[in-house]
Amino acid sequence: MDISIKITDRKGKTHEVQVPTDMALNLMQVVQAYELEPAGTVGMCGGKLMCPTCHCYIIKDVNTPDKREMEEVTLSRLMHIKSNSRLSCQIPITKEMQGLELELAPIV
Repeated sequence: MDISIKITDRKGKTHEVQVPTDMALNLMQVVQAYELEPAGTVGMCGGKLMCPTCHCYIIKDVNTPDKREMEEVTLSRLMHIKSNSRLSCQIPITKEMQGLELELAPIV
């Protein structure tokens, strides 16, 4: 089953993408797969909570999992933090996320 997600890139362009729910992907991998940002600018640490490159803002939350402690720690060290900040590498794709909207945060 595929779901539809809207992702706004760092230039302000919104992309509506179709994402399979049966491949154990996370949001960071979706951004990479659709090449919504230049190679090497998203997910530099490979999803290990070590960098800010997959930082995003959840604009329309449909059912994302709660932040875990390590994600909170990493986010606390970043600039441009908002109440809806998340690390996209920590958000697995599930069918319940149909209609999710997010914006990639600037990297400094």
